[in-house]
Amino acid sequence: MSLLDGTHGNLIGYLLWIFGFTGSHRFYYGRPISGTIYFFTFGLFLIGWIVDLFLIPGMADKAESRYSQGCYDYNLAWLLLTYLGLFGVHRMYIGKWITGLLYLVSGGLLGIGYIYDYWTWNEQVAEANRS
Repeated sequence: MSLLDGTHGNLIGYLLWIFGFTGSHRFYYGRPISGTIYFFTFGLFLIGWIVDLFLIPGMADKAESRYSQGCYDYNLAWLLLTYLGLFGVHRMYIGKWITGLLYLVSGGLLGIGYIYDYWTWNEQVAEANRS
């Protein structure tokens, strides 16, 4: 598998790992509980963040088997969420224009909606791909 093939590739995982002390790469690979722990402990006090540098290929393989491709690209959706999520661009990408605009004017509903999307984003993209 190349770096950009599939739904949850290594390259995007490593790009999200840069902000991994927030748990973003763990959320991306469908691990919301450990992502939340990383979020509140600053990547398990940076030690877990560094260890994850070596665990990303295994997490990518497991996520790849859980999610299937569709018209919306998981990789792009996750990059938009991570880097532009407070502006709602990720929601607009999958066709949720009203909530996307609401995020735009409210800073991702004051950040709460942004965190909610980290927990549910894989499922939201999967649902959009099914419809």
